Amino acid sequence: MNQEKILVTSALPYANGPIHFGHIAGAYLPADIFTRYKRMTGADIVYVSGTDEHGFAITIGAQAEGHSPQEHVDKYNKVISNIFKQFNISFDNFSRTSMPHHHKLAQQFFTQIRNNGYISKKTTDQLFCEKCNMFLADRYVYGTCPDCDAENARGDECGACGSWIDPLKLKQPHCKVCNATPTVKQTTHWFLELGKFSKDLTAWLDTKTDWKPNVKNFISKMIENGLEGRAITRDMDWGVKVPLSEAEAKRLYVWFDAPIGYVSATMEWAEKIGQPDKWKDYWYDKNTQLVHFIGKDNLPFHCVVWPAMIMGQDEDFILPSDVPANEFYNLEGKPFSKSSGWYVDIEDFFKTYNTDSIRYCIAAGAPETKDADFTWKDFQGRNNSELADILGNFINRFLKFSANYFENKVPEYCNPSNADTKTLESIKELSQTISQHYSHFHVRKAAFTIMELARVGNRYFDEKAPWKSRKTNIQDCACTINTCIQIGKALAIISYPIIPTTAQKIWDMLGLPDKIENNNWTEALQTPVATGHQLGNAEVLFAKIEDATIAKEEEKLHSMVAKDKADNAKEKTEKTNLITFDQFLSVKMQVGEVTQAEAVKKSKKLLKLQVNLGQKSIQIVSGIKESYQPQDIIGKKVIVVSNLKPAKLMGIESQGMLLAANDNNKLSLITVDNPEISTGSEVS
Repeated sequence: MNQEKILVTSALPYANGPIHFGHIAGAYLPADIFTRYKRMTGADIVYVSGTDEHGFAITIGAQAEGHSPQEHVDKYNKVISNIFKQFNISFDNFSRTSMPHHHKLAQQFFTQIRNNGYISKKTTDQLFCEKCNMFLADRYVYGTCPDCDAENARGDECGACGSWIDPLKLKQPHCKVCNATPTVKQTTHWFLELGKFSKDLTAWLDTKTDWKPNVKNFISKMIENGLEGRAITRDMDWGVKVPLSEAEAKRLYVWFDAPIGYVSATMEWAEKIGQPDKWKDYWYDKNTQLVHFIGKDNLPFHCVVWPAMIMGQDEDFILPSDVPANEFYNLEGKPFSKSSGWYVDIEDFFKTYNTDSIRYCIAAGAPETKDADFTWKDFQGRNNSELADILGNFINRFLKFSANYFENKVPEYCNPSNADTKTLESIKELSQTISQHYSHFHVRKAAFTIMELARVGNRYFDEKAPWKSRKTNIQDCACTINTCIQIGKALAIISYPIIPTTAQKIWDMLGLPDKIENNNWTEALQTPVATGHQLGNAEVLFAKIEDATIAKEEEKLHSMVAKDKADNAKEKTEKTNLITFDQFLSVKMQVGEVTQAEAVKKSKKLLKLQVNLGQKSIQIVSGIKESYQPQDIIGKKVIVVSNLKPAKLMGIESQGMLLAANDNNKLSLITVDNPEISTGSEVS
């Protein structure tokens, strides 16, 4: 039997902020589960990804945080890498698209595709922001989707309906930076002529008879509706330079260079293992299965643009074998959104909760065929009712029983009853079933099957009642515990792809040598734990999550939204209250010297002052009495707004205003620290 050769990729996350559970559910956990399973089956498999570090999304984020683009991507590459480590995602290599060898490879793709006649130069209309003085790339524009009328659609795609959008067709477009309405101007770009690949793409897609229907139907419809040229350059200075002397100010569009990152990440992996040409064994071998794990919003680029790019260049690279795109994974019924406070802080999450708990929860509710949700109640239920009460309880029951009555060793399996043989047959059947689920990317069904085997174990333990048979039929009791141990081993193996840390704990509690991942899937399942084998010690696998803890999480989530709304309202007010420079210049401020001061009768706050402004003296009524006594401010040089329209306070005319700092109602006058500054001098 030939060894399977598989190259697995997950969508490159933007190095523009932390990733969230939605990203994990869509592209990373399913890939990790598939990869872990295939490694155990003996497949020659490599799993790569990396941060996508180019494009306008990066420059927008960098501007917002006051960083250079390079500083920005350096920061978030580390943040994202750490999140993947916390989720126990087992990449063979996690790379970056800012690496020099990636830039070189992307330029090679462009040059070869252009030389082969698939890239053309065109002058086209593009949205331009007069206020920002720049052409607006797709992600710098938002508006109403022309297909489904969803608001806040991006200039490249609609998050609601998945449509691929021409920014010029957006309804009510606005600049993402300043919110101004853009104009239309002409600019020159290079286009990938996708229409020239329609026949080849259709022929390739027709061979994918086992693809998810939602994936194949979506792409088929795109091709049938006609593929137009897609601009693959941008007016910007961050990214891969277009390798043309006439395009010095242009950079490759991020969605042109990003999928090339799969190749460059594999090249980097080969370098790291000391075999620099090893990457060719995968990308040039037609027997390699290339599997892209993505969210449904990335389908056009992975199933149309990327295959067309491969077809258009000169190297004999393989085409994708499968693209098991997932639907969206939301939070309590709404999309994850840090900007609106609707998110789970992953750093805080892992201070409290078990990695395998969230891996199992996401897998059990994976958005494979329709959108799904993470809810705190569901997370608690999965952890408590399934992981703790079913799986953890079963492992704990038979191990403690063995420790108490069989010297913590595997008892002999002899003269089995029908229930014993039937249960062992269930292990075999469910193990075969879960192999199919893992192979076909059905992680929800795989999670269900794990729990089904644990339920089989609990039912079997209850029906055989070893606490009774140990007194009446010790041989039957021994047979029961032996069978439970075999179920426990099978559970460790089949659960490893989803909950690897817990699976290894079960393995260790069974006293089994080595790491699970170093065992062959089939051989390990077929080899029973031997009679007399020394078992390890039982321990709690999953702690229960209390109702009060979940209530706090739900409260925190809603309080974050409330805070975000308050902050947005404050920001809106502050923006509304902004004044122009000309308005500021209309305010006349001068240095004045206080010559007289007295308290205003019947007032707790007001002092009546005479202030010398050099050419004249004015009267000011100021609310500084609680911070200053009259005698304390005579002779002080202060800053005065001297062109205010006179107003009356408690019947006394005030002809100006003193400037003071206010800290929790404690006032401090703004004074001049140079005594040589003349009274009447203007403040500029």
